Amino acid sequence: MDNKYKYFISWNKSYILMIAILISIITYYNILLGIASLFIYIFLIINNVNNNKLKKSEWENFIKNFSTDLDNATRNTLLKLPLPMIILGGGGNILWYNQNFSTVVNKESILERNINDVIKDINLRHVLDGKKNTYRGIKIDDKYYDLYINIIDSSDNKNKKDKLILIYLCDITDIYNKIVEIDNNKETVMLIEVDNLDDVIKTTEEDKKPQLIAEIEKIINSYGQNLNAMLKKYSSNKYIMSVQDKYIQEEMNKKFDILDSIREINIGNKLIVTLSVGIGRGGATPLENESYAVAAKELALGRGGDQVVVKSGDKLAFYGGKTKEVEKRTKVRARVIAHALLNLINESDKVYIMGHVNPDIDCLGAAVGLFSAIRNLNKECYIVLDSINNSIKLIMERIKSEKEYSIAFINSVKAASEIDENSLLILVDVHSKGHVENIKLVENSKKTVIIDHHRKSTNAIEGTLLSYIEPYASSTSELITEIIQYMSEKPELKVIEAEALLAGICVDTKNFYFKTGVRTFEAASFLRKMGADTLDVKKLFSDDLETYLKKYEIIKSAKVINGIAIAICPPDIEDIVLAAQAADELLNITGINTSFVFVKIGNEVLISGRSLGDINVQILLEALGGGGHMTMAGARLQSVSIEEAVNKLEYAIDKYLMEGEEK
Repeated sequence: MDNKYKYFISWNKSYILMIAILISIITYYNILLGIASLFIYIFLIINNVNNNKLKKSEWENFIKNFSTDLDNATRNTLLKLPLPMIILGGGGNILWYNQNFSTVVNKESILERNINDVIKDINLRHVLDGKKNTYRGIKIDDKYYDLYINIIDSSDNKNKKDKLILIYLCDITDIYNKIVEIDNNKETVMLIEVDNLDDVIKTTEEDKKPQLIAEIEKIINSYGQNLNAMLKKYSSNKYIMSVQDKYIQEEMNKKFDILDSIREINIGNKLIVTLSVGIGRGGATPLENESYAVAAKELALGRGGDQVVVKSGDKLAFYGGKTKEVEKRTKVRARVIAHALLNLINESDKVYIMGHVNPDIDCLGAAVGLFSAIRNLNKECYIVLDSINNSIKLIMERIKSEKEYSIAFINSVKAASEIDENSLLILVDVHSKGHVENIKLVENSKKTVIIDHHRKSTNAIEGTLLSYIEPYASSTSELITEIIQYMSEKPELKVIEAEALLAGICVDTKNFYFKTGVRTFEAASFLRKMGADTLDVKKLFSDDLETYLKKYEIIKSAKVINGIAIAICPPDIEDIVLAAQAADELLNITGINTSFVFVKIGNEVLISGRSLGDINVQILLEALGGGGHMTMAGARLQSVSIEEAVNKLEYAIDKYLMEGEEK
């Protein structure tokens, strides 16, 4: 009996038995119908067997004749090849495959089907163009294979449809599983820091302090044990953990629930306990992973804490970061930064101060305040400013009326050509490469200092001599006001300078509504002593009637869903400052806790996001390439329509809210 026939009979024994029983039942009730069913069934069996014989004969003839250039030895090799092999036509249809390949697809008939129905990862166009002849680690069912591809021209070399494609499969399942096992067992470094331990302890009753500390350590130690990790405490609020990478992947899937566990501690503490965690993985050595972890933790701290940052080579992933920043009550770091900055200024011949693109009053106020302090040190200093927008127009008119500021402002092109190794560049209210006024000036600078209050972004400027990024602060103007007081025993400010700094604080706190702490009021008090008039400051924010009407035209377009307002500027309004002001105004409406305003300027769509704190707009807009604070952020999208930008934001909002529900 033919082998193919034997295979057919063997494979279909249960099938034949079931049909026989069914025919017997039919015959019992109706003998004529039963006899007819039997003849039909016998006909189908004979036809099926003949078809199988015919296919086998066609397959063998195909291999013998598909290329006259193949000798007998090559043909026999193809027929008896121990590796799974498949032959495709130029269009990707399956022409033939050997018995070994049938075991790969569990003996399922795939003749004449397209190869992408069986192996989805093959790009036929790349194969035919000669760009790809090997595929590694392709998964088919529950096994992994390396694919090796050869192309044979059957007639015309120029016609891709006349080409035959030979694919050989090499089973690497055991090797793949070993590699996965090795990767899972690699050691990952985790650095844990309790963000505000000292402040939390200070606000806790004396008899409950030991219990609070013990509870924090218990949660962290228990977390380490659950991960089978080596955990070591090396400071009062710092821990280092060595853990297998497979556990880190599990924690990433769970969004690092230790952040929630530590936040739920309530033993008489008035402040919430939070963690900053940096994880380094994927490095060639433990030392490299440790350096990744250090960079990740610094980023977590620079973004306000209460989050986990995972650094895998150049890739970064963020988890948490949804609570408000906690104000640091001591000014020790401000004093240290002020003294270090003073030394750098004294060592430099010239100082350049630069902010971000489309500067606001906080950016300008910080620059003016710092300029004043440097001028009092008798150092040559310039403020880099390329353009004046509506938000700073009024205050710039007053500043330029002062004699000292007649030559204080220069454009970035001139500054970039003049700056040298003896010059110092100070960036205020910005630390991101994509938001500085002129990145070329940063690249030309040998000595750079950053003073900013935004949460640290992934594309932060590196290689700075001094970096003072404090996301707890209300504004950069607040930070500069504190620094000024430590740079001189008797700090002096002109009235317009004090008012510029106070205006900067007012803008970013929305007139002391948001992110306002004790140090914010202390800074404002100092500026008031220096002559800042609150009425004059208020006048700096006044709008003309036309601007006022445009602002409310934007607000009128807002659509509100679940407390989130989305508004789009009309085509005739191309002003990001106006969009930001409209986003602020939307929060004054009952039922709105978060607002986003879109404006199309040229080929870009700019988004201003504002929040009352229930939703972290920084995390939302970071998903679109932007950044900022928890309550105030922005993003800039290139080469997209307003509709596409809105869809991107709505997707980010849905994802954010879904993750919040999962927690």
